[in-house]
Amino acid sequence: MNKLLLPIFLLCAFVVTAIAQAPQKFSYQAVIRDGANNLVINQNVGLRISIRQSTSGGTIVYQETHAVMSNTNGLVSLEVGGGTPTMGTFASINWGAGPYYLQTEIDPTGGTTYTIMGTTELISVPYALYAANSPAGPIGATGATGPAGPTGATGGTGAQGVAGATGATGLPGTTGPTGAIGFTGAIGATGVTGVTGATGATGLTGVTGPTGATGLTGAIGLTGAIGATGATGITGATGVTGATGAQGGILAFAQFFALMPPDNAATVATGSDVDFPQDGPLSGTITRTSPNSFNLPDIGTYMVSWQVSVSEPGQLILTLNSADLAYTVVGRATGTSQITGNSLITTTTVNSILTVRNPAGNSTALTITPLAGGTRPVSASLTILRIR
Repeated sequence: MNKLLLPIFLLCAFVVTAIAQAPQKFSYQAVIRDGANNLVINQNVGLRISIRQSTSGGTIVYQETHAVMSNTNGLVSLEVGGGTPTMGTFASINWGAGPYYLQTEIDPTGGTTYTIMGTTELISVPYALYAANSPAGPIGATGATGPAGPTGATGGTGAQGVAGATGATGLPGTTGPTGAIGFTGAIGATGVTGVTGATGATGLTGVTGPTGATGLTGAIGLTGAIGATGATGITGATGVTGATGAQGGILAFAQFFALMPPDNAATVATGSDVDFPQDGPLSGTITRTSPNSFNLPDIGTYMVSWQVSVSEPGQLILTLNSADLAYTVVGRATGTSQITGNSLITTTTVNSILTVRNPAGNSTALTITPLAGGTRPVSASLTILRIR
């Protein structure tokens, strides 16, 4: 059991003037140790504080709860009056009507399952809290006015302020009037006549005139005789043979089964596989590795069918290399009957291992029903066909 040791109770008294408001709280600290006397450090701790009137078992006039964290020394600190109230109000406590007792309860796990750790009498009521409920005393006489204090030194000149922003540019002035037109100047003298240029080259020949109209078409001549047939060409080479197509039909098959009794005598627990310990017809490549696991030697696609008689509501699922194939889950909710399934699975590695499993996480172990529906042992079967 955890226990509370070394409770430290601190009352904070405040000087109250005519215009002051008494603080409605006081401080509380405690060191927390466990049943082995070890400090409970850096953990959330739940506390419930109750104030009882007159006796340690008296009426609870106020109660509050706290959720605090212990420090590296196992110390918790809180303010009584500053928690979450569950009974009464802290401000309504008449501290002049004592005595009062402080009861401490604790849940060292940080919850609300509290255990009483002790009850302590509040020997000294916080002065400010008592003053908040006591009658006002008579007003004292006004004291004499004190002498004026000396004039303080002149402060230094402040730093120059930042220069103001430049003002906006003013609008352009109006355009002045156009000046008067000046006098026309005198006409200059005529220049000397230039030298005559050389004779130009002979021009190009003119364009040829249009062609004359076409004459009439002559009469069609007689058709010539048909020529002899040419020789037959050489036969071309034979083309390359195409690739062989995929083999159709079933490439491999196997059937495994169980008879109840005697097989599957124990229930199949959740996360465990159903036994099919006996061999039916086999093509030789699909084999077992144990009573409940089967080897698929080739990469390809397989059709898997299974049926199992069970006594409880439940589910079965196929697994490949221990991984659940979620799309293969089959089951039933009520009754006693077979669970059957039929799914296609594709392997990507050689020698993949297949099982039929009671899925992990289900709540029910499955009983493989013996003698279901009659007196003869009933079978559970698993059929595997490789089709691609």
